[in-house]
Amino acid sequence: MKVFIKALLPKKFKANGIACGLKKSGKLDLALFYSEIPAKASCKFTTNTVQAAPLKISKQHLAKGKVFQAVIANSGNANCLTGAAGLKDAMDTTKAVSKALGIKKERVLINSTGVIGKRLQISKIIDGIPQLVSGLSIEGMDKAKKAIMTTDLFAKEISVKLTLGGKVVTVCGVAKGAGMIAPNMATMFAFIFTDANISQGALDKALNLCVSVSFNCITVDGCMSTNDSVMILANGSSENKLISGGKDLVGFTNALNIVCLELAKMIVRDGEGATKFIQITVNKAKSVPQAKIAALAIANSNLFKTAVYGEDPNFGRIAAAVGASGVDMKEDSFRIKVSPLNKKDITVEVFLNTGSGRATVYTSDLTPEYIKINAEYN
Repeated sequence: MKVFIKALLPKKFKANGIACGLKKSGKLDLALFYSEIPAKASCKFTTNTVQAAPLKISKQHLAKGKVFQAVIANSGNANCLTGAAGLKDAMDTTKAVSKALGIKKERVLINSTGVIGKRLQISKIIDGIPQLVSGLSIEGMDKAKKAIMTTDLFAKEISVKLTLGGKVVTVCGVAKGAGMIAPNMATMFAFIFTDANISQGALDKALNLCVSVSFNCITVDGCMSTNDSVMILANGSSENKLISGGKDLVGFTNALNIVCLELAKMIVRDGEGATKFIQITVNKAKSVPQAKIAALAIANSNLFKTAVYGEDPNFGRIAAAVGASGVDMKEDSFRIKVSPLNKKDITVEVFLNTGSGRATVYTSDLTPEYIKINAEYN
């Protein structure tokens, strides 16, 4: 297995990104990812009750179709809380993509990110789609990964290559996200592509497992957004023997987990205003769910996060967060271990000594720059 800190598109995938005018800055703001042949898809979405129009349309297409070929995503506008007009804009976008590519609209998945509550300038997207499609290429991923960014300081990308069934398989992912990052899920996109030949059940199982220990274990500010999506397309063009279980599924899942976890960590490292990357592990909890609850309680504590920013080893803030989380613990038996706070990467370990449950989550410090970025965001 080889890991590349670059998005290397698998066989028969192409991408492109353009500036269609949604961003006042003139930066890239519209991305398209395309499989030349039909692909299986598996997706995870935010659990927020308020969900943006693109998510609703994508869910409709997932309910109707079994194969997919395109993912279109824009930045600069979330197309959320825009009512019937927003739904129509999302549907019109998928229709325009399907027409330009010559595929059914149900084979198109759609995402948007940006400001909530403003009507999308749909004409700019529709006008840009022909250029977006005509420029599709393997090299187009370099533009596509930038077109999905909002407050991100850098593009997130990674690829893994491994051999399954005697064939080389690629798993490639790109992501965006820096603020409004909380589990279930963060304000983020993660688009993952593979040429693995894999059954729908195995693909769903692998994604569910990998998301649970990556994108659902990160938090920057504890705020859940309305547009969050993780999507994986598998087009089978590597022609490996169908993966449905066994050691090949284990190998594929391991590769997918590397992609998901590294992208998730990149999102935390790019947390708005962040200066520290913090890994929090709770050991010997009564159960895994209790370990995760305790870890997230620490990660979402503003007092703890500001203490890390100030490099103040105030372990009382960690103890207070765990105590307030409601997990089973005894004051006289739990232990806390914190690495030196004058480093960029910080580790926190908590031992509850009530069982064998263990969980790790990832977060960043809370800085004055975070307030500045979000006070000016519109």
